[in-house]
Amino acid sequence: MCGRFTLTQSGETIARMFDLEEVPTIPPRYNIAPTQPIAVIRSSTPPGTQQPEREFTYLTWGLVPSWAKDPGIGARMINARAETVAEKPSFRAAFKRRRCLILADGFYEWQRSPEGKQPYYFHLNHHEPFAFGGLWEHWENGNGDVIESCTILTTTANDVLTPVHDRMPVILSPDGYDLWLDPTVETHQDLPTLLRPYADDAMVRYPVSSTVNNPRHDRPECIHPLED
Repeated sequence: MCGRFTLTQSGETIARMFDLEEVPTIPPRYNIAPTQPIAVIRSSTPPGTQQPEREFTYLTWGLVPSWAKDPGIGARMINARAETVAEKPSFRAAFKRRRCLILADGFYEWQRSPEGKQPYYFHLNHHEPFAFGGLWEHWENGNGDVIESCTILTTTANDVLTPVHDRMPVILSPDGYDLWLDPTVETHQDLPTLLRPYADDAMVRYPVSSTVNNPRHDRPECIHPLED
C-alpha cells in the first residue's frame, strides 16, 4: 500500500515537468497523510472550449464514491489495487472517466521485524518529481456539501520494495501521462500496461527515523537517512 508520501519540489519545477500553463503554489510537504488535501493534475475542459487541458488542483486523499452515503468511507479508500480496479464498484467508474496524476517526489513504507516497524523512504535516482496513478471522484449531498477526493493505485513491488513490502504505488512513466489523463479513453487496451512496477534501477531506498510515524511531524528530518 501507500500510506505516506512527500512533495518538496517548487511550483516552477512542477509546472515545467508536467506541462502546466500556470505555476502552482505548492508548500513543501515531508509527511503527507490520508484525509489531507494533496496536489493532483487532472483533465479539464474550460468553459467555451472543446479542448481538454491539464488542471492543477488539490483533492482530499481517500476516495469517496459519488454514491456513498457516508463520506467517512474515504479514510478506508486511500489505495486501489491495479489488478482489480476496473471491476471494483468503488473504483470502476473513476477508472473509466476520472483518472489523475498525484504529484510526489518520494514515499514511505514500513518493514516489519521482531523489534517493530522500521520506516524506509523511497525516491527516484535524482529525486525528481513523479506522478502516482490516481483516480478521483466528486461527491455531494442534499445539503450542498461537496467533496472531491482521490486514491492512489498500487501494484506488486519491484526488487527495491520487496525487502520492505510486497506492494508499491503505481508510478507512471511521463510518456504515459497523456493516455492516463485522456477522459475519452475508457477501456483502452494500453491502460493496464501503465500499471506495472517501476524500474528497479531508477529507484533508491534508505531507512529513516520514526519521526515520520506521527503525521503531525511534517519537516525535512522525516526524509533524513537514519544514522547508524
